[in-house]
Amino acid sequence: MIKHFRQQTRASRAADGPSRAAAGPGGRRSGPALVLWGSLIAAAFAAGAVLHALGMLPIDHLPPLHGHFRTPSISLLPPLLLGVLAVAVLPALTARARFGAALLVAYGTALAWTVLLAVSGEGLARPFTGPYEYAAVLPAVGDDPLGWLASFTERLPGYPTHVRGHPPLPVLVLWALARVGLPGPFWAAVLVVLVGCSAVVAVAVTVRRLAGEETARLALPYLALSPAAVWIATSMDALFAGVGAWGVALLVSGGAGSAGSAGSRARVLCGAAAGVLLGALPYLSYGLVPYLLIPVVAAVVTRISRAAAIACLAGVAAVTAAFAAGGFLWPSGVLATHAEWAADPGAARPYLYFLVANLAVLALLTGPATAAGLVRTTPGGVRALVAAAIVAVLALDVSGVTRGEVERIWVPYAVWIVLAAVRSPGRRWLAAQALTGLLLQGLVISPW
Repeated sequence: MIKHFRQQTRASRAADGPSRAAAGPGGRRSGPALVLWGSLIAAAFAAGAVLHALGMLPIDHLPPLHGHFRTPSISLLPPLLLGVLAVAVLPALTARARFGAALLVAYGTALAWTVLLAVSGEGLARPFTGPYEYAAVLPAVGDDPLGWLASFTERLPGYPTHVRGHPPLPVLVLWALARVGLPGPFWAAVLVVLVGCSAVVAVAVTVRRLAGEETARLALPYLALSPAAVWIATSMDALFAGVGAWGVALLVSGGAGSAGSAGSRARVLCGAAAGVLLGALPYLSYGLVPYLLIPVVAAVVTRISRAAAIACLAGVAAVTAAFAAGGFLWPSGVLATHAEWAADPGAARPYLYFLVANLAVLALLTGPATAAGLVRTTPGGVRALVAAAIVAVLALDVSGVTRGEVERIWVPYAVWIVLAAVRSPGRRWLAAQALTGLLLQGLVISPW
């Protein structure tokens, strides 16, 4: 009992106030890190305003964000109150409750935070009602999804913008949702938010495996109140984030601690399931190919079994084979989408501006606590995950195919990068994260 009390006390202290590590040299470096964070964002908006005024960014009215400015309204009061309550009680709850209960509390908080932010603006389902969204092509799928899949690349030029920029799986997900009796924008939004917010649980489960339970508990409040919640409700990229996060979690956690034949079977089954989820990522978005670096790094750090690795690769291969059998070849899809992108106004955006401005958007999604945490010493497993996600983002950024509109594209990566905030313990940092999300929601009208 004494040992249990000491563990609870350590967890509570870590949640309620700055740790010794944060108060040391790393803590002193947070000042310059925050200045750099703020300066990067301010410079991106200032340069974007100039470029927009010069007519070089005609389709972006609030660059580097793809949206418009608005004045905050009283409708922001419910998420504000929730944010204040969560900052006050969530760290202690996630530190002291059983780990399973802590996961549920964090997930529930993330859901409430995300939904309240969305309904304070244009509503939860509105982003799925636009003519450029995935649902607009569902009539073309009709009763023949395999026929639609086989002709997807050929008919790509006639599809809405988001469909032309992605592989066919997002449309098929919405088609399947309608087929099970849940049609329309509302149910699509519900699915996206439920799966997107579940990344909080999946990432924490992964962190527990890589860096221990105490670190996972420290991460939960920051994952739940991430500023990225503004674009988790409601863009399909939030669904991608949840799928990817659970793929990583299953890969590293399957059968952990189990011995014998039962443990071996669990590892193989979880590895296969992880492979299916991770194998689906390139068919959800072409921009998720660099994301696969994250599960590779996680697998290396945790030293997953050979059987689990083989099962994972088999799952990936099964997804690829299924799409090929259905008539969609991924390389052909990439080439067709690139041709469509080259003719799109977005391709004419200035490369050098967005090379830097995209990183400013990432800074907004991950918040000031993440910026402060990046200059502090983090547990090795967490550091590896954060580094993998950053490298993946940089690869996409340098490629030049992500010239703007990355506030949604970065969501699957932001849920991992925000883990750096675990080295910024204390309610003031968590409050700064929540405030960033509130300001983004209150000041920006976003199409997603």
